Amino acid sequence: MENRINIGILEPEAYKAFMAVENYLGTTKISKTHKELIKIRASQINGCAFCINMHTKDARKHGETEQRIYLLNAWREVHDLYTEEERAILALTEEMTLIANGGVKDETYNVAKAFFDENQLAQIMVAIMAINAWNRMAIATHMQPA
Repeated sequence: MENRINIGILEPEAYKAFMAVENYLGTTKISKTHKELIKIRASQINGCAFCINMHTKDARKHGETEQRIYLLNAWREVHDLYTEEERAILALTEEMTLIANGGVKDETYNVAKAFFDENQLAQIMVAIMAINAWNRMAIATHMQPA
């Protein structure tokens, strides 16, 4: 599979806008662990090899364990490996990524809301939206893992 267009080169202002969201997310109180779990899980669902490769490397740099990375796509089956906060974030990530499957359930939203204040919840949702946009850019343009 060969690469297609490079949006960053062809439309640098659009790419800068996406990067502005990333820069914003860097100022939030979302932990690095939570950010990488969101990025990896959404990328797994979307089948984005470029992003899975990038974010598993980043997660390792931030201290994430191999076991948690390997088992992330089966997080619901592993009861003691992910915290309740992480499980709430992962459920929200899955439902927002698979938005056409009925949206975000009230139960999922309310569980997340029990762990995070409204600003934190908004930041988490923006992080989920951002990685989904990056996944679509990478997949549509055939970006390849380094």
